[in-house]
Amino acid sequence: QVQLAESGGGLVQAGGSLRLSCVASGRTFNAYSVGWFRQAPGKEREFVAGIGWSGENTVYADSVKGRFSISRDNAKKTVLLQMNSLNPEDTAVYYCAAQRWSRPGTDNQQYDTWGQGTQVTVSS
Repeated sequence: QVQLAESGGGLVQAGGSLRLSCVASGRTFNAYSVGWFRQAPGKEREFVAGIGWSGENTVYADSVKGRFSISRDNAKKTVLLQMNSLNPEDTAVYYCAAQRWSRPGTDNQQYDTWGQGTQVTVSS
């Protein structure tokens, strides 16, 4: 079992960038794929990006393709979400989640471990 902690959120102007970090504790982090999800006020939690346990498989929501990039460093037990060209519609609480599977899923019900979330606010 792993535990997750996100960081890196904040307030940024439209067009700006942020990099979110998800740091895991536990010995078997490289047996988990990791996903980033977000939830805006009054909306359902939605998938943003995911990465497989080796880092070779990545998947993105259409809304962030070309702007966001996910990567991982298993030695540091860290997954990064680089977010560029941010717009106000990206404002949400961002969560990382882990599932004990090789490939990342896009459904939040596939994930059984979640972090506490980090707020991202993009001003216009």
